[in-house]
Amino acid sequence: MAPVLTIAYFPPVEYFALLAKYSSVYVEAFENYQKQSYRNRCHIYAENGPQSLHFPVQHRDGTFKLPVREIEVDYSTPWVAKTGRCIETAYRSSAYFDYYRDELFAILDAQPRTLWDLDLRIIRFFLAKTGLKTELVPTECFAAEHVDIHPKRPNTILADLGLERPYYQVFADRHGFVPNLSVMDLLFNEGPASLDYLL
Repeated sequence: MAPVLTIAYFPPVEYFALLAKYSSVYVEAFENYQKQSYRNRCHIYAENGPQSLHFPVQHRDGTFKLPVREIEVDYSTPWVAKTGRCIETAYRSSAYFDYYRDELFAILDAQPRTLWDLDLRIIRFFLAKTGLKTELVPTECFAAEHVDIHPKRPNTILADLGLERPYYQVFADRHGFVPNLSVMDLLFNEGPASLDYLL
């Protein structure tokens, strides 16, 4: 049976490792928004080590009781430009960054109105670039059982899938290999070989 995953922003490698195991997965469209989750944050590998990036959402009465599909992104601060600079600084010397940067940054520059739309565009971008054919199917009602990959709740997904192995990272010579960063870390460093890593 296909799993139900929550939406995620520049999802971690374990998220894509799960996607790689199925021809289709459900994406939870009716849950309430949760702060401090992968829904609007991710982790990259910067010069000084792992770094967290996130984007703000518009807060109004009842924000945390709204379905995630209705949460609007807050573009009143220059977070898109800051995020682009952080990603470029971290990955400009990686082998494949230049191949993907313009198309990826175009998603951010388009300023999708909702968190749901922004995250889905990013996930679909990485599906296409890694070569995964997994179909994303939004749920039609709230799914009581779903896989919630959360930055503050460790899990054994990579171990269970036999993917606890390193790949090349730009700053590994300084800080060692850092597992389970955003899938952009894998793609920018491994390019087309990302698919072999995930399968």
